[in-house]
Amino acid sequence: MQEPFRAIVIDRDENKVQSVETREIGLDDLMEGDVVVEVNATTINYKDGLAITGKAPVIRRWPMIPGIDCAGTVVQSSHDGFSAGDQVILNGWGVGETHTGTYARYARLNGDWLIRRPDGISALDAMAIGTAGYTAMLCVMALERHGVTPGDGPVVVTGANGGVGTVAIAILSKLGFEVVASTGRTSETDFLTSLGASEIIDRAELSEPGRPLGKERWAAGIDSVGSHTLSNVLAMTRYGGAVAACGLAQGMDLPATVMPFILRGIALLGVDSVMAPRALREEAWQRLGTDLDLSKLHALSKTIAFDDIIPTATDLIDGKIRGRVVIDMEK
Repeated sequence: MQEPFRAIVIDRDENKVQSVETREIGLDDLMEGDVVVEVNATTINYKDGLAITGKAPVIRRWPMIPGIDCAGTVVQSSHDGFSAGDQVILNGWGVGETHTGTYARYARLNGDWLIRRPDGISALDAMAIGTAGYTAMLCVMALERHGVTPGDGPVVVTGANGGVGTVAIAILSKLGFEVVASTGRTSETDFLTSLGASEIIDRAELSEPGRPLGKERWAAGIDSVGSHTLSNVLAMTRYGGAVAACGLAQGMDLPATVMPFILRGIALLGVDSVMAPRALREEAWQRLGTDLDLSKLHALSKTIAFDDIIPTATDLIDGKIRGRVVIDMEK
């Protein structure tokens, strides 16, 4: 670890013009932490794409190494819970935003942010899941806590070709739910059907301003889009249903009325993956080990090398990537 290693670094000049480049750095360039992890695999989430492209103000400290996820091996630790050789997973906690991230060979982290990688999930599989898939599991768990069951009716999943959407469809299908997938890429019906979707609808049905209440079409929803899409999902949810909201790909606004809530008793369940407590994280990852079909995970994932991160992040933001992207740091 004394030798320099490569990292992607985002910086900006005095005019706040952002730049992104690969640099040689050392451990002294990383921020504080009580565990040093060798990054075996990482991934590109929507937030990572926003950070690299500068399309949204994700970065809070400059310069910054992006990357909010990793699966890796502990190489140094002064934390009571971890020792050298432990296999760990990181999701969120402001890493890649306010704390130097995982697009580097090594990451120095707070041990309280880490969980042990469950048996049966490889480092590459863990990053095929990543924050997107872990968030999808949190959304499913939120609906379950509300009492939603497969017998209640279909669940709509927006942003169906994205990271959260694809994993959510696969999980819901395995649990016995009927899934309605909303996507802007209706040409990929076969792909979404292979994940377990039983109906595909064009996102245009949900993305424009709609009525305060619409026809009741589904029992619940998982939304990673926000704005008019979330408003319309709420307006079309059946009496007593619930919608788990976890993203804002269309926008952070919610142009809705109170009518779905007070006339149909709909629940809007906010899902946060960044600061979720350890117990909830561990439960979600254990559930992913049993409730996600790994063969479907492989079908919705592609693996790239470190040198491909920057162009692939741009493609993701441009809507050219479906499913999940895994970065094999051994390549």
